Amino acid sequence: MKIGVISLGCDKNRIDTENMLAYLQEDGHYLVQDPNEAEILVVNTCAFIESAKKEAIDTIFEYLEYKKTGKCKYFIVTGCLSQRYMEELYDELVEVDLFIGTTNYHKLPELIRQLIKTNKRTYLKNDINDRYFSSKRVLSTPYHYAYIKIAEGCNNKCTYCAIPSIRGKYTSRPIEEIVSEARYLVDNYGIKELILVAQDVSIYGQDIYGKVNLIELLKELCDINVEWIRLLYLYPENINDELLQYMASNDKICKYLDMPLQHVSDRILKLMGRRVNKEKIDSLFENIEKYNCFTIRTTFIAGFPQETEEDFNILLDFIKEGKINYAGCFAYSCEDGTAAARLPGQIDESIKEDRVKKFYKLQNKMTDKYLKNRVGKVFDVIYEGIDYDKQLFYGRTQYDAPDVDCKVYFSSDFAVDIGEMYKVKIDKVKDMDCFGKTIIQED
Repeated sequence: MKIGVISLGCDKNRIDTENMLAYLQEDGHYLVQDPNEAEILVVNTCAFIESAKKEAIDTIFEYLEYKKTGKCKYFIVTGCLSQRYMEELYDELVEVDLFIGTTNYHKLPELIRQLIKTNKRTYLKNDINDRYFSSKRVLSTPYHYAYIKIAEGCNNKCTYCAIPSIRGKYTSRPIEEIVSEARYLVDNYGIKELILVAQDVSIYGQDIYGKVNLIELLKELCDINVEWIRLLYLYPENINDELLQYMASNDKICKYLDMPLQHVSDRILKLMGRRVNKEKIDSLFENIEKYNCFTIRTTFIAGFPQETEEDFNILLDFIKEGKINYAGCFAYSCEDGTAAARLPGQIDESIKEDRVKKFYKLQNKMTDKYLKNRVGKVFDVIYEGIDYDKQLFYGRTQYDAPDVDCKVYFSSDFAVDIGEMYKVKIDKVKDMDCFGKTIIQED
């Protein structure tokens, strides 16, 4: 049958979707992009915070219309929202034919056969600690980069986060599995950039090897013919000097640290259940600065229960120091079943949103200042596409992750090929993107 799949949420969810696409294709189904042509529609959902849940529900309702206006006969909902609220969704969304959780993607072909045969609605919720890692992929990214999931789940007990209750305990994949998948992607697609993802890549291997084995994994991956290896995400308490030294000294490892801090006020960090305080964060940044090569991205939460103006100003003062190059800030989302949801002192939504706006007004200035330091310098840029409105090529440096960071727009006096690296001299910065021109650099 013709199947259309809509993927929402994070990069880890994207990988789940790519696995799902491979199972469906292997079972003889045809993948289509036009929902009007799909006989089966699948929405792979996210449920991390309230806005993600709203997006998932809105998307489900949007695509359910194709049961009336298109060729869609069966509608399937998968992923985190389905896992978290399966029974309620099953009762309320009677137009949906099948719900499955977060680790049952490999069972989807058989479930579809059953659905077609019986024409009966059903759902299949999995044990959150079930694990079924797969190397089967249909890439949804451009062929010059790909994400690889190196672990699933999370052992951190952050009081605001529902992920452990949705995705289960932290489980690493064996090194040989990851390396095999990476080799396949490079050999068959010509991947130039491997992006390693997990809820926390910095503790990779601890559960199956008895010690953190991230550097050993990176050494194996560096033997593969790739240009860049990027790490998402490194928790600050687990970033040690050995890892920084290895990353700084290895040309294949992107000099990019994406580490979720969430706050810097000691009082709020404690309420969040985080395992660092401001002193440790400051010490980590001092250590990072010694290497003089890393770009830093992080995330913060504004309006956490009991956050005072003083707490929020501690965060703003930290941002003013200019240590953070890129940052996202989210209004605290009160999630069912989390410890933070039971805390007194919940903050009004308007105050949360006001703090988010103040944060971005300041952080955007810091990011603009950081990017202007690139002017006049030459960077290796991976060419990713053409912006027809700007009439310019665009790409990224190793200091910029896909979709979230700065793009480098450039012109060239010679032909360029998508997925290849070029030397680009930066001429200006505008709206937090860089602009420049390719150069031919003498060896």
